[in-house]
Amino acid sequence: MSLLIKNGRIITAADDYVADIFIEGERIAVIGKELSIPAGETIDAEGMLVMPGGIDPHVHLDMPFMGTFSSDNYETGTRAALHGGTTMVIDFILQKQGAPLKAALEEWRGRSNGNCLCDYSFHMAVTDFNDSTRQEIKTMIEQEGITSFKTFMAYKGALMIDDRQMTALMQEVKKQGGMVTVHATNGDMIDYLVAKHKAEGKLSPLYHYLSQPEVTEAEASGRFADIANYTGCPGYIVHMTCEGALHAVRNATRRNQHVFVETCIQYLLLDASLYEQDFDGAKWVMSPPLRQQKDQDTLWAGINQGLVNVVATDHCPFKWEQKLMGKDDFSRIPNGHPAIEHRMELLYSEGVHKGRITLNKYVEVASTNPAKIFGMFPRKGTIAVNSDADIIILDPNAQHTITAEGHHMNVDYSAYEGWELTGKIKTVLLRGKVAINNGECPLEKGYGQFIKRHKLSGKI
Repeated sequence: MSLLIKNGRIITAADDYVADIFIEGERIAVIGKELSIPAGETIDAEGMLVMPGGIDPHVHLDMPFMGTFSSDNYETGTRAALHGGTTMVIDFILQKQGAPLKAALEEWRGRSNGNCLCDYSFHMAVTDFNDSTRQEIKTMIEQEGITSFKTFMAYKGALMIDDRQMTALMQEVKKQGGMVTVHATNGDMIDYLVAKHKAEGKLSPLYHYLSQPEVTEAEASGRFADIANYTGCPGYIVHMTCEGALHAVRNATRRNQHVFVETCIQYLLLDASLYEQDFDGAKWVMSPPLRQQKDQDTLWAGINQGLVNVVATDHCPFKWEQKLMGKDDFSRIPNGHPAIEHRMELLYSEGVHKGRITLNKYVEVASTNPAKIFGMFPRKGTIAVNSDADIIILDPNAQHTITAEGHHMNVDYSAYEGWELTGKIKTVLLRGKVAINNGECPLEKGYGQFIKRHKLSGKI
């Protein structure tokens, strides 16, 4: 299997040049000017942007939540990812309290094995850290290639661990060469506000937002940074939404600490006014919630300052009938929204096209940094000789409109209905094979591979 991409403008996190790419098997074999190597297939990419495939390190496919499951399974979700130019995702395994990590891994493998179209890996969410769990950390890193461990500072009684467990987990993960990631919100304060609003009969989606004020995220982000600094463990804050939380990370840099920060596309583009639409606001109920314009401005600035390292999605879709579980009680609304298919095109249109970020920064936060942070670079996240041929070809001038009718995610509404974008993914290659061509996906489920990741340095 060989393929030649001709005349494309190649963009990486560092480079911008016109050249040809020859792909042999699953890897990039040659990059050069005016290559004349015989190939089984040739793609003329003149006038197009040729970039590494997107890596979304924060998705929830076929995830159990509040008595239901997220509506995209590993087949539909990874197919939709490919349509949007994402060639690799990292999902989250959720340990059940009282059960070993291995049992959770087997449960998630039962849903993912043989069903993925794009490549994938897992983070392990640790919800019950004890002596038995401690002994599994080394096995997860060295044998399974799962090197990142998610923690929750909220959802008491289900997912949350306390600071004692967090400290002990960080010490063990550092020792074994991994990283701890965190949902950083103050769960006790949020639980109090949820109960208060419900007692007062305030039950609309707006009160989901009002139960998670900025201070709950800012406080937890600072506390996580402090514990990570004490233990020396590499730390990564997922789905950061607000100015206060980023200031906590900015303060940590004053003691020469680096905390990795991920935001999500919705926090750059949508705001809390959407919660004022009666129950229709449930489409955007997620945790943490959408914030204000000032927070969007801060996050865009944080990307350019190098404080925000990754733009992900936290893709966790639920169909409208599932959202209706919370029609009379905002705390019963399944949390999450659909975005896996739109991240790359939204970030290009609203970021690059509108002059907020450069093309190099686009590749950095959507592909290269996730690959570096989570132990897959240079196999993933760049266009270089011997890297996997995960490549997107984007028409920078093509205009199109997002609609629920036109997307490929298994959900019956769009969080971005009617948004008009500039920049369209035309062709996607996954390990040298055409995965998307003008809206068609010729791959069969199961083509996606589980990617074992190597130990993490905590540096990029």
